[in-house]
Amino acid sequence: MRDVIIVGAGGGGAVIAKELAGRGLDVLLLEAGPQHKHSERDFTHFEIDQNSAFGGVFRFGPGDRTRQPWARELPQHSALAQIAGVGGTTLHYFGNNPRAMPGAFNGFHGRNPDAYDRAHQFPFSYEDLIPYYEWVEETLPVQTAAMGVKEEIFLNAAESMGLAHQTRKDVVHDGFRPQENAILQPHGFAGRTDNLKLIQFPFSRGCTFCGHCLQGCIEPLRAPRNLKAKRSVDNSYIPMALTANRWTRHGKAITILPNSFATQIHMDGKGQARGVTWRDTATGAFNTENAKVVVLSAGAIESPRLWLNSALPNPNDWVGRGLTDHHFDLILGLLPHDSGASRGPSSAARADFPGHGSLEQVGTNPGGIAQFASLSDSGTIGLYNNGAAVGNAGADVIGRYAGKSMKRFFSNIDRLFVVLVITDDDVEAQNRVTLSSNFPSDENGRIPNVSMNGRGRSARTQANREFLAGKAVELVRAAGGKSVTRVNFAPLLLHMQSSLRMGMRAEDSVLDENAESRWVKRLFVADGSALANALGGPNPTLTIQAVATRTAEKIFRRYFDGDPWVRRESPESSISARVTLAVHAAGLD
Repeated sequence: MRDVIIVGAGGGGAVIAKELAGRGLDVLLLEAGPQHKHSERDFTHFEIDQNSAFGGVFRFGPGDRTRQPWARELPQHSALAQIAGVGGTTLHYFGNNPRAMPGAFNGFHGRNPDAYDRAHQFPFSYEDLIPYYEWVEETLPVQTAAMGVKEEIFLNAAESMGLAHQTRKDVVHDGFRPQENAILQPHGFAGRTDNLKLIQFPFSRGCTFCGHCLQGCIEPLRAPRNLKAKRSVDNSYIPMALTANRWTRHGKAITILPNSFATQIHMDGKGQARGVTWRDTATGAFNTENAKVVVLSAGAIESPRLWLNSALPNPNDWVGRGLTDHHFDLILGLLPHDSGASRGPSSAARADFPGHGSLEQVGTNPGGIAQFASLSDSGTIGLYNNGAAVGNAGADVIGRYAGKSMKRFFSNIDRLFVVLVITDDDVEAQNRVTLSSNFPSDENGRIPNVSMNGRGRSARTQANREFLAGKAVELVRAAGGKSVTRVNFAPLLLHMQSSLRMGMRAEDSVLDENAESRWVKRLFVADGSALANALGGPNPTLTIQAVATRTAEKIFRRYFDGDPWVRRESPESSISARVTLAVHAAGLD
């Protein structure tokens, strides 16, 4: 019997694995997708090859790219961004790691507390989570983002709007700031030369300003895996877990099994989780192992799907309900000068509006921007309108570009200035993950139906989106933007949260304050689905990882008689420790 089985090796599962394996527990980490052990061989800067939802490296499907991706049912016009593979969707993320807004937590008594979703608070205080934030921030590490042209333009425009410069990680006032991100700072020749020999490690360290954050991270070339610039968990927590230097009677403290799609969580007669069955996606063989504790960390879609396919208890019908997605929108304009849109970290500056959400500067490769600018609920500019219930928010036009207009608009990508709207959206019961009754099961069981906006968004969510879209238009114009466009995104399911939420009340939550199931003991959740709400609007990865660290400590203390560690130790993984980390012994690069 294992001590712990974790389902999913993404942003939360890798954290649990590293923390518990590092304390001597026998951990089995299952991942449905492949493990990319040699990033420079597996990842490239070719956008379609990497990012295609059908055959790309970063898709939700089996490691064999000649086979079909795994299906979902999306009854509305929407896009679902999720990756199968060790590292999960952190392979794709921009590295942004701001903390949640304190107003999303129980006990908040700051300015305008009623501006947040007070009905669905976290069941503990923001102050309780701060030590875990600090632990993750030191472990990754999280640092102030490196600045480039587009960041300087964004921050200057925000200041000209009258916003204050925010200098704290804990955001309770409107303001602008550089991102806090998990991308190593550039050193040596990084960002200073286009000489291919000098851009490589060890002449360059940290971010090389390549502009390809969406596509894993292979920079600097020849750097060991644990010194790749972007601290996605395949570059950080996974190497740390594999080199935990702890041993159990079973051998190594952690076993990672990629290409292993979990299909069943088993429960014993006492109402406790007792094991997991998974399917080998290469051979089709099924395997089962028992464990003292099971942790679900397959993401906000797959974790409730597995729960429902396992027929686990759901007495209040909140399994899969309450899905939040930050109700994105995109504002973009053309500058009369270079914006640096395709260079450097993809998103390294932000403005926060507590109670409403956030704005982020975005710059990425041409295909990514073109895709984002084409995902709209408002039809094609100049041709038709799909009946969008929103206005321009002060922009010149609303909708998506296509054909010749797209070619004209993107003829010089480095004059584009792009701002992403990230809304604090309410937890709403009709936004949910269920099992599809319209599509047949696949080889892994019944597929998920992901339904958003069944009866429309709450008035607060809609008001937040319009407020932020207006602020984004104002910011783009302050930056000198012309031909300002509001895309009016269809649901872009990227920041997915709250579908197995922890909560204050048993009536509308699945997990208690320790992220343990209310109805199945020894079953914990450690991914975005565990989050109680939309965090006030900030990107969720840091909070997912801080909550996962807290959850690991709760598991260790409750079921393995361990001592707490966050308040009395410093992380084992300082930057100097990572330099000497034995990644080669773990079989990475």
